[in-house]
Amino acid sequence: MSSIVEIKLSADQTEGTKATVAQWLKRKGEHVTINEPIIELETDKVMMEVIAPVSGVLEDIFVREGEPAEENIILGTILETAMSNPSNEQKNDREIRAEETPKNVSNDLPRKNPAAGQPDPPSTFISPAVRRLRQQHQFDLSQITGTGKNNRITTRDVNAYLSGSMDQSAAQNATYDAAAISPTAAGSEIIPHSQMRKIIADHMQHSVQTAPHVTSIFDLDLSAIIKHRKSNKQAFAQQGAKLTFTAYFMAAAIQAIKHQPKINSQFHEHGLEVFKHVNLGFGTALGDEGLIVPVIQQCQNLNLIQIAQELTRLTDKARNNQLTQKEVQGGTFTLSNHGVSGSLVATPIIINQPQSAILGLGKMEKRVVVEEHNGQDMMVIKPMCYVSLTIDHRALDAYQTNDFLSHFKAVIENWQ
Repeated sequence: MSSIVEIKLSADQTEGTKATVAQWLKRKGEHVTINEPIIELETDKVMMEVIAPVSGVLEDIFVREGEPAEENIILGTILETAMSNPSNEQKNDREIRAEETPKNVSNDLPRKNPAAGQPDPPSTFISPAVRRLRQQHQFDLSQITGTGKNNRITTRDVNAYLSGSMDQSAAQNATYDAAAISPTAAGSEIIPHSQMRKIIADHMQHSVQTAPHVTSIFDLDLSAIIKHRKSNKQAFAQQGAKLTFTAYFMAAAIQAIKHQPKINSQFHEHGLEVFKHVNLGFGTALGDEGLIVPVIQQCQNLNLIQIAQELTRLTDKARNNQLTQKEVQGGTFTLSNHGVSGSLVATPIIINQPQSAILGLGKMEKRVVVEEHNGQDMMVIKPMCYVSLTIDHRALDAYQTNDFLSHFKAVIENWQ
């Protein structure tokens, strides 16, 4: 007996993040298998997939590519059917997939043995959007490493490949639709926004409109952590962790949150929700593509090496476009080490509303500092940087802000 099953996006899949349909991986009338990816969504954080809730035939598509995918909205429907009687569409689809399979991918793939715990074989599915790009630019799919489920090639993978393999003018033609780039004056052009940039822009505007931002700035002597890092960097590397300054900043932020818990909170109209756990997000730049914030979950009890290991793992995944939705959700506090790109001081916007604060760290530089020794003022050269805390002034005041920064400063400057 056949039945119509709705395809919906649950609230826990996006956690309030706006998502857009990047592409449908199946066409109307094609056969789908339960747990098979059928929609590719794009958020300001990651690409994610929606899987088929049942096996059957894709009956209808209600939310088209480029349109917003909201929770509990019906994206499409599947006519649930028995697996034993595949439709002609299913057969035709298999034939199309066989023609589109990259040459270096065998059609005789090994089957997964659940008892052996082997990973799923590489996906041979080529989405319609990827097919169009291949026809337009005539490239070899076997040269592209897929980042979708089971290494499936996504449109983002294709665009990244085209941008990196062509000269500047060819890359522009590959990344942007030439018809969409119109000159506005001599020597200028309009470059269309990517979906990620549109969502980031909307996210930032929402944050500024929602929360009154106030920033406090302290200076920071990095002498103690530089000395500790020099002595321990190699030992950490042997355990798979890059001992960066960001790891120290995270560890100190956790200690400062324990001292001033209200920093790790969320503002509600009826009260302030103070979290007992610390899910620490850190801003990671993706070049021209935008910004992403991976989250180290439950890090309130992690030591420095555990923080460094997680930081290394998530940073590598972010830069290789391999983060899962779970790895960018649930943050309660965010750190932005903008100094890595040369910035001395900044007042970051609270990236992830409704968090109450974001910590910013500037570039380290040697400065002359006046210190008192034996009753005499002396000029000393020290490695210094500026640290800022931007708060939602609805939730926090100067007292909590400066109390947090004072404790953060003390932890860093007295690192043992």
